[in-house]
Amino acid sequence: MEKTATQLRNERYSKYVDAVSPQTSAVKSLLHSFVLGGITCVIAQIVNDLFALAMPATEKEMIATFTLMTMVTVAIFLTGLGVFDKLARFGGAGLFLPITGFANAISSASMEFKAEGLIFGTSTKMFSVVGPVVVNGVVWSTLAGIIHLIIFGRIM
Repeated sequence: MEKTATQLRNERYSKYVDAVSPQTSAVKSLLHSFVLGGITCVIAQIVNDLFALAMPATEKEMIATFTLMTMVTVAIFLTGLGVFDKLARFGGAGLFLPITGFANAISSASMEFKAEGLIFGTSTKMFSVVGPVVVNGVVWSTLAGIIHLIIFGRIM
């Protein structure tokens, strides 16, 4: 059976894509992700320890909040400078999975559509990213609370 023109075109295109696509190593990608994710966590721990040293009377939960706020601010700043995307290409999920990745997603979406204006560009696109995350957070934390209630007979 002869191949149609469409099938031949699709085969040529598949060969072209294979030829120009970068070849990645799963082990190398996992190593980069592990290293950059670890560095991110070490930096966050250092920031946390510095806050604890600077404010010894402050509760641990408040220091953790300050640390998260600092990490989010740094991620947004690095996104604005174009550095975060370069780091994320190297580190993959190691940089995108912590809260820094969420901050990058929100800030890059708002930066991309700033020409549309403050309301219909920046704010709308920023919240289009936040919306699914908040919904999933509420749904899954509620489910986890129900499971905990069923297993232990109390919320916490």
